[in-house]
Amino acid sequence: MPQQVVIIGGVALGPKAACRFKRLEPESNVIMLDRSPRISYGGCGIPYYVSGEVSDITGLQSTAFHMVRDPAFFRDVKDVDARNETEVTAIDRTAKTVTARHLPTGREEVIPYDKLVMATGSSPRRLPIAGLDLAGVHTVDSLEAAESIKASVAAGGVGSVAIIGSGFIGLEMAVAFADMWGLDVTVIELFDQILPGVTGPALSTMARKHMEEKGVAFRLSEQVARIEGQGKVERVVTDKGAIEADLVIVSVGVVPNSGLAKAAGIAVSERGGVIVDEYMRTSDPDIYAGGDCVEVKNLVTGQPMYLPLGSMANRQGRIIGDNLAGGSSTFAGVVGSWCVKLFELGAAGTGLTLAGAKRAGFDAVATHITAVDRAHFYPEHGLMSLELVAERGTRRVLGLQGVSVMGDALIGKINTVAAMLPYRPAVSDVSNVEVAYSPPFAAAMDILNTVANAADNILAGQNKGISVTEFAALWDDAASGIHIIDCRENPQGGPLEEKYPARWHNIPQGQLRQRVSEVPKDKPVVLMCNTGARSYEALVTLTDAGFTQVVSVEGGMAAVKAAGIDV
Repeated sequence: MPQQVVIIGGVALGPKAACRFKRLEPESNVIMLDRSPRISYGGCGIPYYVSGEVSDITGLQSTAFHMVRDPAFFRDVKDVDARNETEVTAIDRTAKTVTARHLPTGREEVIPYDKLVMATGSSPRRLPIAGLDLAGVHTVDSLEAAESIKASVAAGGVGSVAIIGSGFIGLEMAVAFADMWGLDVTVIELFDQILPGVTGPALSTMARKHMEEKGVAFRLSEQVARIEGQGKVERVVTDKGAIEADLVIVSVGVVPNSGLAKAAGIAVSERGGVIVDEYMRTSDPDIYAGGDCVEVKNLVTGQPMYLPLGSMANRQGRIIGDNLAGGSSTFAGVVGSWCVKLFELGAAGTGLTLAGAKRAGFDAVATHITAVDRAHFYPEHGLMSLELVAERGTRRVLGLQGVSVMGDALIGKINTVAAMLPYRPAVSDVSNVEVAYSPPFAAAMDILNTVANAADNILAGQNKGISVTEFAALWDDAASGIHIIDCRENPQGGPLEEKYPARWHNIPQGQLRQRVSEVPKDKPVVLMCNTGARSYEALVTLTDAGFTQVVSVEGGMAAVKAAGIDV
Protein backbone atom coordinates (compact mmCIF):
# COMPACT_ATOMS: atom_id res chain seq x y z
CA MET A 1 0.00 0.00 0.00
CA PRO A 2 1.42 3.41 -0.94
CA GLN A 3 2.67 5.54 1.96
CA GLN A 4 3.39 9.18 2.59
CA VAL A 5 6.86 9.61 4.05
CA VAL A 6 7.95 12.99 5.38
CA ILE A 7 11.67 13.67 5.83
CA ILE A 8 12.91 16.56 7.95
CA GLY A 9 16.34 17.53 6.63
CA GLY A 10 17.76 17.51 3.14
CA VAL A 11 21.56 17.54 3.32
CA ALA A 12 23.01 14.00 3.57
CA LEU A 13 20.84 11.36 5.23
CA GLY A 14 17.53 12.81 4.06
CA PRO A 15 18.22 12.63 0.32
CA LYS A 16 19.79 9.16 0.63
CA ALA A 17 16.78 7.78 2.54
CA ALA A 18 14.34 9.45 0.15
CA CYS A 19 15.96 8.12 -3.00
CA ARG A 20 16.48 4.60 -1.66
CA PHE A 21 12.87 4.38 -0.50
CA LYS A 22 11.50 5.67 -3.84
CA ARG A 23 13.46 3.01 -5.72
CA LEU A 24 11.84 0.34 -3.54
CA GLU A 25 8.34 1.88 -3.45
CA PRO A 26 7.93 4.11 -6.52
CA GLU A 27 4.20 4.44 -5.90
CA SER A 28 4.69 6.04 -2.46
CA ASN A 29 4.98 9.78 -1.88
CA VAL A 30 8.03 11.44 -0.27
CA ILE A 31 8.11 15.04 0.97
CA MET A 32 11.55 16.30 2.05
CA LEU A 33 11.72 19.57 3.99
CA ASP A 34 14.79 21.68 4.77
CA ARG A 35 15.08 25.19 6.15
CA SER A 36 18.20 26.08 4.11
CA PRO A 37 18.17 27.63 0.63
CA ARG A 38 20.27 24.79 -0.78
CA ILE A 39 19.98 21.07 -0.15
CA SER A 40 21.88 17.84 -0.72
CA TYR A 41 25.44 19.12 -0.65
CA GLY A 42 28.82 17.84 0.55
CA GLY A 43 29.55 19.97 3.60
CA CYS A 44 32.88 18.24 4.14
CA GLY A 45 34.07 19.82 0.91
CA ILE A 46 33.71 23.39 2.18
CA PRO A 47 37.41 23.84 3.12
CA TYR A 48 38.34 22.79 -0.41
CA TYR A 49 35.98 25.36 -1.88
CA VAL A 50 37.48 28.05 0.34
CA SER A 51 40.97 27.00 -0.77
CA GLY A 52 40.01 27.13 -4.44
CA GLU A 53 40.60 23.43 -5.09
CA VAL A 54 36.85 23.23 -5.75
CA SER A 55 36.36 26.23 -7.99
CA ASP A 56 32.56 26.43 -8.10
CA ILE A 57 30.26 26.11 -5.08
CA THR A 58 27.79 24.11 -7.18
CA GLY A 59 30.43 21.38 -7.35
CA LEU A 60 29.54 20.54 -3.75
CA GLN A 61 25.87 20.25 -4.70
CA SER A 62 26.28 18.36 -7.97
CA THR A 63 26.09 14.71 -8.93
CA ALA A 64 29.01 12.90 -10.58
CA PHE A 65 27.32 13.64 -13.91
CA HIS A 66 27.15 17.39 -13.14
CA MET A 67 23.47 17.80 -12.30
CA VAL A 68 22.78 20.20 -9.42
CA ARG A 69 20.76 18.52 -6.67
CA ASP A 70 18.15 21.23 -6.22
CA PRO A 71 14.36 20.83 -5.70
CA ALA A 72 13.81 20.57 -9.46
CA PHE A 73 16.36 17.75 -9.68
CA PHE A 74 14.62 15.78 -6.92
CA ARG A 75 11.20 16.40 -8.49
CA ASP A 76 12.15 15.49 -12.07
CA VAL A 77 14.83 12.85 -11.56
CA LYS A 78 13.97 11.25 -8.21
CA ASP A 79 10.20 11.87 -7.97
CA VAL A 80 10.72 13.41 -4.52
CA ASP A 81 8.89 16.57 -3.42
CA ALA A 82 11.85 18.52 -2.01
CA ARG A 83 11.00 21.85 -0.40
CA ASN A 84 13.83 24.16 0.60
CA GLU A 85 13.50 27.19 2.88
CA THR A 86 10.82 25.28 4.76
CA GLU A 87 11.18 24.79 8.50
CA VAL A 88 9.35 22.16 10.52
CA THR A 89 8.18 23.79 13.73
CA ALA A 90 6.29 20.92 15.41
CA ILE A 91 5.58 17.20 15.27
CA ASP A 92 2.19 15.86 16.38
CA ARG A 93 2.76 12.16 16.95
CA THR A 94 -0.88 11.46 17.82
CA ALA A 95 -2.27 13.02 14.65
CA LYS A 96 0.85 11.92 12.71
CA THR A 97 1.42 15.36 11.22
CA VAL A 98 4.18 17.95 11.04
CA THR A 99 3.70 21.70 10.94
CA ALA A 100 5.92 23.38 8.36
CA ARG A 101 6.55 27.09 7.73
CA HIS A 102 7.74 28.45 4.38
CA LEU A 103 10.37 30.93 5.58
CA PRO A 104 10.20 33.53 2.75
CA THR A 105 6.41 33.94 3.06
CA GLY A 106 5.62 32.77 6.60
CA ARG A 107 2.90 30.47 5.21
CA GLU A 108 2.25 27.44 7.43
CA GLU A 109 1.04 23.99 6.39
CA VAL A 110 0.11 20.85 8.30
CA ILE A 111 1.46 17.79 6.49
CA PRO A 112 0.33 14.25 7.36
CA TYR A 113 2.72 11.29 7.39
CA ASP A 114 2.61 7.54 7.62
CA LYS A 115 6.30 7.40 8.44
CA LEU A 116 8.57 10.26 9.48
CA VAL A 117 12.36 10.57 9.16
CA MET A 118 14.35 13.00 11.28
CA ALA A 119 17.53 14.06 9.48
CA THR A 120 17.86 17.34 11.35
CA GLY A 121 21.66 17.29 11.52
CA SER A 122 23.73 19.37 13.93
CA SER A 123 24.66 22.96 14.72
CA PRO A 124 28.04 24.49 15.56
CA ARG A 125 28.80 24.53 19.27
CA ARG A 126 28.56 28.13 20.47
CA LEU A 127 31.24 29.39 22.83
CA PRO A 128 30.01 31.37 25.86
CA ILE A 129 32.08 34.46 24.96
CA ALA A 130 31.50 37.99 23.72
CA GLY A 131 32.22 39.01 20.15
CA LEU A 132 30.78 36.06 18.23
CA ASP A 133 28.41 38.36 16.35
CA LEU A 134 31.12 40.70 15.04
CA ALA A 135 31.56 40.92 11.28
CA GLY A 136 34.34 38.60 10.18
CA VAL A 137 33.54 35.86 12.72
CA HIS A 138 32.38 32.67 10.98
CA THR A 139 31.42 29.07 11.56
CA VAL A 140 31.77 26.48 8.81
CA ASP A 141 28.28 25.02 8.66
CA SER A 142 26.66 25.83 5.30
CA LEU A 143 27.32 26.72 1.69
CA GLU A 144 26.26 30.26 2.48
CA ALA A 145 28.94 30.45 5.19
CA ALA A 146 31.49 29.08 2.74
CA GLU A 147 30.65 31.75 0.16
CA SER A 148 30.86 34.50 2.77
CA ILE A 149 34.28 33.32 4.00
CA LYS A 150 35.73 32.99 0.52
CA ALA A 151 34.33 36.35 -0.58
CA SER A 152 35.95 38.06 2.41
CA VAL A 153 39.35 36.60 1.58
CA ALA A 154 39.06 37.19 -2.16
CA ALA A 155 38.19 40.85 -1.56
CA GLY A 156 41.73 41.38 -0.29
CA GLY A 157 41.01 42.75 3.15
CA VAL A 158 42.16 39.71 5.10
CA GLY A 159 45.80 39.27 6.02
CA SER A 160 45.54 37.21 9.19
CA VAL A 161 43.17 34.50 10.38
CA ALA A 162 42.58 33.05 13.84
CA ILE A 163 41.01 29.62 14.04
CA ILE A 164 39.49 28.54 17.35
CA GLY A 165 39.68 24.75 17.59
CA SER A 166 42.07 22.20 16.10
CA GLY A 167 39.69 19.45 15.04
CA PHE A 168 39.28 18.26 11.46
CA ILE A 169 37.47 21.30 10.04
CA GLY A 170 39.63 23.79 11.92
CA LEU A 171 42.85 22.27 10.60
CA GLU A 172 41.49 21.88 7.06
CA MET A 173 40.55 25.55 7.07
CA ALA A 174 44.02 26.43 8.37
CA VAL A 175 45.53 24.58 5.41
CA ALA A 176 43.18 26.35 3.01
CA PHE A 177 44.08 29.83 4.25
CA ALA A 178 47.83 29.24 4.56
CA ASP A 179 48.42 27.14 1.45
CA MET A 180 46.19 28.65 -1.18
CA TRP A 181 45.83 32.23 0.08
CA GLY A 182 49.16 32.73 1.84
CA LEU A 183 47.55 34.24 4.94
CA ASP A 184 49.00 34.36 8.44
CA VAL A 185 47.12 31.63 10.29
CA THR A 186 47.03 30.98 14.04
CA VAL A 187 45.18 28.02 15.52
CA ILE A 188 44.05 28.34 19.15
CA GLU A 189 43.40 25.13 21.05
CA LEU A 190 42.16 24.62 24.62
CA PHE A 191 43.93 21.26 24.94
CA ASP A 192 47.70 20.70 24.92
CA GLN A 193 47.70 19.05 21.48
CA ILE A 194 45.98 19.31 18.13
CA LEU A 195 43.44 16.68 17.04
CA PRO A 196 42.51 16.12 20.69
CA GLY A 197 40.62 12.93 21.43
CA VAL A 198 41.50 11.19 18.17
CA THR A 199 45.32 10.95 18.31
CA GLY A 200 47.96 10.44 20.95
CA PRO A 201 50.59 13.07 21.82
CA ALA A 202 53.34 11.67 19.56
CA LEU A 203 51.29 11.60 16.35
CA SER A 204 49.68 14.93 17.22
CA THR A 205 53.11 16.50 17.62
CA MET A 206 54.22 15.15 14.24
CA ALA A 207 51.16 16.62 12.55
CA ARG A 208 51.61 19.98 14.29
CA LYS A 209 55.31 20.21 13.38
CA HIS A 210 54.49 19.55 9.73
CA MET A 211 51.89 22.32 9.75
CA GLU A 212 54.27 24.70 11.51
CA GLU A 213 56.83 24.06 8.77
CA LYS A 214 54.15 25.21 6.32
CA GLY A 215 53.62 28.46 8.22
CA VAL A 216 50.70 27.73 10.55
CA ALA A 217 51.17 28.94 14.14
CA PHE A 218 49.64 27.20 17.13
CA ARG A 219 48.62 28.45 20.56
CA LEU A 220 47.99 25.34 22.67
CA SER A 221 46.55 25.14 26.19
CA GLU A 222 44.86 28.52 25.74
CA GLN A 223 41.27 29.38 26.56
CA VAL A 224 39.52 32.01 24.47
CA ALA A 225 38.06 34.75 26.65
CA ARG A 226 36.47 37.01 24.03
CA ILE A 227 36.65 38.35 20.49
CA GLU A 228 37.17 42.11 20.17
CA GLY A 229 36.68 44.72 17.48
CA GLN A 230 34.80 47.89 16.53
CA GLY A 231 31.95 46.46 14.49
CA LYS A 232 34.40 44.06 12.82
CA VAL A 233 36.73 41.52 14.37
CA GLU A 234 40.21 42.81 15.23
CA ARG A 235 41.63 40.32 17.72
CA VAL A 236 40.99 37.18 19.75
CA VAL A 237 41.82 37.49 23.45
CA THR A 238 42.81 34.37 25.40
CA ASP A 239 43.87 33.72 28.97
CA LYS A 240 47.47 34.10 27.77
CA GLY A 241 47.35 37.08 25.45
CA ALA A 242 45.84 38.40 22.23
CA ILE A 243 46.03 37.31 18.59
CA GLU A 244 45.41 39.96 15.96
CA ALA A 245 43.07 38.74 13.23
CA ASP A 246 41.07 40.09 10.31
CA LEU A 247 38.93 36.97 10.18
CA VAL A 248 38.02 34.35 12.79
CA ILE A 249 36.80 30.78 12.28
CA VAL A 250 35.08 29.17 15.27
CA SER A 251 35.35 25.40 14.95
CA VAL A 252 34.85 23.80 18.35
CA GLY A 253 32.56 20.93 17.43
CA VAL A 254 28.86 20.51 16.85
CA VAL A 255 25.78 19.56 18.86
CA PRO A 256 22.86 17.44 17.60
CA ASN A 257 19.70 19.22 16.48
CA SER A 258 17.28 17.25 18.65
CA GLY A 259 14.97 20.00 19.85
CA LEU A 260 12.06 18.91 17.63
CA ALA A 261 12.39 15.33 18.78
CA LYS A 262 12.52 16.28 22.44
CA ALA A 263 9.51 18.58 22.12
CA ALA A 264 7.56 15.73 20.52
CA GLY A 265 8.37 13.38 23.40
CA ILE A 266 10.86 11.26 21.48
CA ALA A 267 13.65 9.80 23.62
CA VAL A 268 16.82 11.89 23.63
CA SER A 269 20.03 11.10 25.53
CA GLU A 270 21.59 13.30 28.21
CA ARG A 271 24.16 14.42 25.61
CA GLY A 272 21.35 15.54 23.31
CA GLY A 273 21.41 12.83 20.66
CA VAL A 274 18.22 11.18 19.50
CA ILE A 275 18.18 7.56 20.70
CA VAL A 276 17.63 4.95 17.97
CA ASP A 277 17.71 1.17 17.77
CA GLU A 278 19.65 -0.95 15.27
CA TYR A 279 16.90 -0.37 12.68
CA MET A 280 17.33 3.41 13.12
CA ARG A 281 13.90 3.67 14.75
CA THR A 282 13.31 6.18 17.51
CA SER A 283 11.22 5.51 20.59
CA ASP A 284 8.23 6.05 18.24
CA PRO A 285 8.18 3.08 15.81
CA ASP A 286 6.79 5.27 13.02
CA ILE A 287 9.65 7.76 13.28
CA TYR A 288 13.20 7.06 12.13
CA ALA A 289 16.28 9.20 12.69
CA GLY A 290 19.91 9.20 11.63
CA GLY A 291 22.98 11.25 10.81
CA ASP A 292 24.29 14.05 12.97
CA CYS A 293 21.22 14.20 15.23
CA VAL A 294 21.52 10.67 16.69
CA GLU A 295 23.72 8.73 19.06
CA VAL A 296 25.17 5.43 17.88
CA LYS A 297 26.80 2.43 19.52
CA ASN A 298 30.58 2.31 19.78
CA LEU A 299 31.44 -1.26 18.78
CA VAL A 300 34.76 -1.16 20.66
CA THR A 301 33.45 0.00 24.04
CA GLY A 302 29.83 -1.09 23.66
CA GLN A 303 28.76 2.38 24.87
CA PRO A 304 26.82 5.15 23.10
CA MET A 305 28.83 7.76 21.23
CA TYR A 306 28.28 10.78 19.01
CA LEU A 307 29.96 10.68 15.60
CA PRO A 308 28.79 13.36 13.13
CA LEU A 309 30.19 12.20 9.78
CA GLY A 310 28.72 12.52 6.29
CA SER A 311 29.81 9.01 5.39
CA MET A 312 27.88 7.53 8.30
CA ALA A 313 24.80 9.60 7.46
CA ASN A 314 24.76 8.23 3.92
CA ARG A 315 25.05 4.61 5.10
CA GLN A 316 22.29 5.12 7.65
CA GLY A 317 20.12 6.79 5.02
CA ARG A 318 20.15 3.68 2.88
CA ILE A 319 19.21 1.53 5.89
CA ILE A 320 16.31 3.83 6.74
CA GLY A 321 15.16 3.76 3.11
CA ASP A 322 15.13 -0.04 3.22
CA ASN A 323 13.16 -0.14 6.44
CA LEU A 324 10.60 2.45 5.33
CA ALA A 325 9.76 -0.03 2.57
CA GLY A 326 9.26 -2.86 5.06
CA GLY A 327 12.83 -4.13 5.18
CA SER A 328 14.84 -5.17 8.22
CA SER A 329 18.26 -3.65 7.52
CA THR A 330 20.35 -2.89 10.60
CA PHE A 331 23.09 -0.48 11.60
CA ALA A 332 25.22 -2.24 14.21
CA GLY A 333 27.32 0.76 15.21
CA VAL A 334 30.67 2.37 14.55
CA VAL A 335 34.32 2.00 15.48
CA GLY A 336 35.10 5.69 14.91
CA SER A 337 37.18 5.94 11.73
CA TRP A 338 38.46 9.28 10.41
CA CYS A 339 41.06 10.88 8.16
CA VAL A 340 42.27 14.38 7.35
CA LYS A 341 44.75 15.89 4.87
CA LEU A 342 47.18 18.42 6.35
CA PHE A 343 49.26 19.87 3.52
CA GLU A 344 51.41 16.90 2.35
CA LEU A 345 50.69 14.86 5.47
CA GLY A 346 47.80 12.47 5.91
CA ALA A 347 46.46 11.69 9.38
CA ALA A 348 43.92 8.98 10.11
CA GLY A 349 42.67 6.64 12.78
CA THR A 350 40.10 4.11 13.89
CA GLY A 351 38.94 2.83 17.26
CA LEU A 352 40.36 4.12 20.54
CA THR A 353 43.47 6.10 21.37
CA LEU A 354 45.47 5.07 24.43
CA ALA A 355 43.87 7.83 26.50
CA GLY A 356 40.42 6.94 25.21
CA ALA A 357 40.96 3.27 25.99
CA LYS A 358 41.97 4.06 29.56
CA ARG A 359 38.95 6.34 30.02
CA ALA A 360 36.77 3.46 28.84
CA GLY A 361 38.25 1.22 31.54
CA PHE A 362 40.70 -0.83 29.47
CA ASP A 363 44.13 -1.77 30.80
CA ALA A 364 45.72 -0.65 27.54
CA VAL A 365 49.13 -0.12 26.02
CA ALA A 366 50.13 1.77 22.86
CA THR A 367 52.91 0.74 20.51
CA HIS A 368 54.48 3.22 18.09
CA ILE A 369 56.50 2.51 14.98
CA THR A 370 57.89 4.84 12.31
CA ALA A 371 59.17 3.17 9.15
CA VAL A 372 59.07 3.37 5.36
CA ASP A 373 55.63 2.60 3.99
CA ARG A 374 56.84 0.36 1.14
CA ALA A 375 59.94 -1.58 0.15
CA HIS A 376 62.96 0.40 1.33
CA PHE A 377 64.78 -0.19 -1.97
CA TYR A 378 61.94 1.22 -4.04
CA PRO A 379 62.92 4.81 -4.89
CA GLU A 380 59.52 6.40 -4.15
CA HIS A 381 58.91 5.64 -0.49
CA GLY A 382 57.98 7.74 2.48
CA LEU A 383 57.82 7.53 6.25
CA MET A 384 54.70 6.32 8.00
CA SER A 385 54.08 6.42 11.74
CA LEU A 386 51.52 4.05 13.27
CA GLU A 387 50.29 3.71 16.84
CA LEU A 388 48.48 0.51 17.77
CA VAL A 389 46.41 0.37 20.98
CA ALA A 390 45.80 -3.01 22.59
CA GLU A 391 44.46 -4.40 25.84
CA ARG A 392 46.83 -6.19 28.18
CA GLY A 393 45.84 -9.73 29.09
CA THR A 394 43.34 -10.29 26.29
CA ARG A 395 45.68 -8.76 23.67
CA ARG A 396 42.59 -7.34 21.99
CA VAL A 397 43.29 -4.57 19.45
CA LEU A 398 41.38 -1.43 20.44
CA GLY A 399 42.52 1.11 17.86
CA LEU A 400 45.06 2.29 15.32
CA GLN A 401 46.13 5.84 14.43
CA GLY A 402 48.80 7.13 12.08
CA VAL A 403 50.37 9.89 10.03
CA SER A 404 52.14 9.55 6.69
CA VAL A 405 53.38 11.54 3.74
CA MET A 406 51.64 8.90 1.60
CA GLY A 407 48.07 9.48 2.73
CA ASP A 408 46.47 6.88 0.48
CA ALA A 409 48.79 4.19 1.83
CA LEU A 410 47.94 5.19 5.39
CA ILE A 411 44.21 4.98 4.72
CA GLY A 412 44.72 1.40 3.52
CA LYS A 413 46.24 0.42 6.87
CA ILE A 414 43.57 2.19 8.89
CA ASN A 415 40.71 0.74 6.85
CA THR A 416 42.07 -2.77 7.26
CA VAL A 417 41.95 -2.52 11.04
CA ALA A 418 38.63 -0.63 10.95
CA ALA A 419 37.07 -3.61 9.17
CA MET A 420 38.47 -5.96 11.83
CA LEU A 421 37.57 -4.02 14.99
CA PRO A 422 33.88 -5.05 15.20
CA TYR A 423 35.05 -8.66 15.51
CA ARG A 424 37.36 -8.01 18.48
CA PRO A 425 40.67 -8.89 16.76
CA ALA A 426 43.73 -9.90 18.76
CA VAL A 427 47.20 -8.50 18.13
CA SER A 428 48.11 -11.79 16.44
CA ASP A 429 45.26 -11.25 13.94
CA VAL A 430 46.84 -7.98 12.82
CA SER A 431 50.33 -9.50 12.90
CA ASN A 432 49.17 -12.09 10.39
CA VAL A 433 46.56 -10.18 8.41
CA GLU A 434 47.03 -10.71 4.69
CA VAL A 435 47.62 -7.57 2.66
CA ALA A 436 48.56 -7.13 -1.00
CA TYR A 437 52.30 -6.83 -1.61
CA SER A 438 54.47 -5.39 -4.34
CA PRO A 439 57.53 -3.15 -3.75
CA PRO A 440 55.87 -0.01 -5.19
CA PHE A 441 52.99 -0.40 -2.72
CA ALA A 442 54.25 -2.07 0.47
CA ALA A 443 57.12 -3.81 2.23
CA ALA A 444 57.36 -7.60 2.25
CA MET A 445 56.69 -7.38 6.00
CA ASP A 446 53.98 -4.76 5.86
CA ILE A 447 54.23 -1.93 8.38
CA LEU A 448 50.79 -2.96 9.65
CA ASN A 449 52.12 -6.44 10.47
CA THR A 450 55.24 -4.86 11.97
CA VAL A 451 53.42 -2.57 14.40
CA ALA A 452 51.39 -5.53 15.62
CA ASN A 453 54.57 -7.60 16.01
CA ALA A 454 56.05 -4.77 18.06
CA ALA A 455 52.92 -4.71 20.22
CA ASP A 456 53.19 -8.47 20.69
CA ASN A 457 56.78 -8.06 21.92
CA ILE A 458 55.77 -5.36 24.39
CA LEU A 459 52.78 -7.32 25.70
CA ALA A 460 55.01 -10.38 26.12
CA GLY A 461 57.54 -8.32 28.09
CA GLN A 462 60.22 -8.85 25.45
CA ASN A 463 60.47 -5.17 24.58
CA LYS A 464 60.32 -2.11 26.82
CA GLY A 465 59.58 0.91 24.69
CA ILE A 466 59.08 4.60 25.33
CA SER A 467 57.34 7.05 23.01
CA VAL A 468 59.05 10.01 21.42
CA THR A 469 57.19 12.33 23.79
CA GLU A 470 58.56 10.36 26.76
CA PHE A 471 62.02 10.52 25.20
CA ALA A 472 61.65 14.28 24.74
CA ALA A 473 60.87 14.70 28.45
CA LEU A 474 63.96 12.67 29.40
CA TRP A 475 66.13 14.56 26.90
CA ASP A 476 65.01 17.95 28.17
CA ASP A 477 65.58 16.93 31.80
CA ALA A 478 69.27 17.37 32.47
CA ALA A 479 68.83 15.61 35.81
CA SER A 480 67.42 12.44 34.23
CA GLY A 481 70.92 10.95 33.98
CA ILE A 482 70.05 8.95 30.86
CA HIS A 483 72.79 7.15 28.95
CA ILE A 484 71.80 7.08 25.28
CA ILE A 485 73.20 4.35 23.06
CA ASP A 486 72.82 5.04 19.37
CA CYS A 487 72.66 1.62 17.69
CA ARG A 488 73.14 2.96 14.18
CA GLU A 489 76.41 2.83 12.29
CA ASN A 490 79.06 5.48 12.93
CA PRO A 491 78.18 7.78 9.99
CA GLN A 492 74.74 8.29 11.59
CA GLY A 493 75.49 7.98 15.30
CA GLY A 494 79.03 9.36 15.42
CA PRO A 495 78.20 13.05 14.90
CA LEU A 496 75.70 13.04 17.78
CA GLU A 497 78.24 11.34 20.03
CA GLU A 498 80.69 14.15 19.26
CA LYS A 499 77.98 16.77 19.88
CA TYR A 500 76.81 15.32 23.21
CA PRO A 501 79.76 13.28 24.56
CA ALA A 502 78.36 13.06 28.08
CA ARG A 503 74.96 11.69 27.08
CA TRP A 504 75.12 10.23 23.56
CA HIS A 505 77.18 7.12 22.81
CA ASN A 506 77.46 5.36 19.48
CA ILE A 507 77.68 1.56 19.67
CA PRO A 508 76.38 -0.05 16.45
CA GLN A 509 73.99 -2.90 17.19
CA GLY A 510 76.31 -5.39 15.48
CA GLN A 511 79.14 -4.46 17.87
CA LEU A 512 77.15 -4.40 21.10
CA ARG A 513 77.90 -7.94 22.25
CA GLN A 514 81.62 -7.25 22.03
CA ARG A 515 81.34 -3.83 23.69
CA VAL A 516 78.77 -4.58 26.38
CA SER A 517 81.29 -3.59 29.07
CA GLU A 518 80.95 0.02 27.90
CA VAL A 519 77.30 0.10 28.95
CA PRO A 520 76.71 1.25 32.57
CA LYS A 521 74.46 -0.87 34.74
CA ASP A 522 73.85 1.91 37.28
CA LYS A 523 72.22 4.37 34.86
CA PRO A 524 68.99 4.34 32.87
CA VAL A 525 69.95 3.31 29.33
CA VAL A 526 67.95 4.57 26.35
CA LEU A 527 68.50 2.74 23.06
CA MET A 528 68.08 4.61 19.79
CA CYS A 529 68.27 3.62 16.12
CA ASN A 530 66.57 4.86 12.98
CA THR A 531 63.15 3.17 13.32
CA GLY A 532 63.31 1.07 16.50
CA ALA A 533 64.23 -2.28 14.94
CA ARG A 534 67.95 -2.31 15.82
CA SER A 535 67.34 -0.78 19.23
CA TYR A 536 64.95 -3.66 19.97
CA GLU A 537 67.67 -6.14 19.01
CA ALA A 538 70.05 -4.24 21.29
CA LEU A 539 67.53 -4.36 24.13
CA VAL A 540 67.32 -8.16 23.80
CA THR A 541 71.13 -8.33 23.95
CA LEU A 542 71.39 -6.14 27.05
CA THR A 543 68.51 -7.82 28.84
CA ASP A 544 70.14 -11.18 28.24
CA ALA A 545 73.35 -9.75 29.73
CA GLY A 546 71.56 -8.78 32.95
CA PHE A 547 70.75 -5.11 32.36
CA THR A 548 67.46 -4.00 33.92
CA GLN A 549 67.27 -0.23 33.32
CA VAL A 550 67.00 -0.39 29.53
CA VAL A 551 64.33 0.99 27.18
CA SER A 552 64.06 1.43 23.42
CA VAL A 553 62.69 4.54 21.71
CA GLU A 554 59.70 3.50 19.61
CA GLY A 555 60.06 4.77 16.06
CA GLY A 556 63.67 5.79 16.65
CA MET A 557 65.25 8.85 15.08
CA ALA A 558 62.66 8.87 12.30
CA ALA A 559 59.97 9.53 14.91
CA VAL A 560 62.20 11.96 16.83
CA LYS A 561 62.74 14.04 13.70
CA ALA A 562 59.08 13.89 12.67
CA ALA A 563 58.09 15.15 16.12
CA GLY A 564 60.52 18.06 15.80
CA ILE A 565 62.59 17.10 18.86
CA ASP A 566 65.86 19.02 18.68
CA VAL A 567 68.83 16.68 19.12
